[in-house]
Amino acid sequence: MSRLRSLWPGLWRNVVLNTLISSSLVPVPLRWRLLRAYGARVEHSRISPGVWIGSKRLVIGEGAFINMGCMLSTHAPVTVGRGAYLGMGVTVMTSTHELGPSDARAGELITAPVVIGDGCWIGANATILPGVTIGAGTVIAAGAVVTRDCDPDSLYAGVPAQKKRDLG
Repeated sequence: MSRLRSLWPGLWRNVVLNTLISSSLVPVPLRWRLLRAYGARVEHSRISPGVWIGSKRLVIGEGAFINMGCMLSTHAPVTVGRGAYLGMGVTVMTSTHELGPSDARAGELITAPVVIGDGCWIGANATILPGVTIGAGTVIAAGAVVTRDCDPDSLYAGVPAQKKRDLG
């Protein structure tokens, strides 16, 4: 019985968050309400089916849109600003590992929050790494890997993502 109790949080997350709530059987207008009932701080937004969410350490602002296949790892808090759009398959990571010895290179877990500012547009299959803040109004190109903070109202692209221009 104690083993079942230790598995319960992960089981609950996988069944409720990533099976039931992310199911296409749950209407999009209801999904943000269910996430709020679960304990996440989610405002009226559109969250597509098939979005994977790690925990309730999640803030989603009014009018945000999170497309199918996104993965929001929430070992640390993730904030998605008002009116932000995340394209298909965007991955937001809040954890990594220290470099370990040769017999186990994935060493100790390190976590850091991610903030995506108001009005941002994150292109399909972009990856946001732990500890990154993306300034309001910024566009991240499809497939980019964001390894450091991004200025507001700018366009970033590439691997690693680099500033291409100001959007003003």
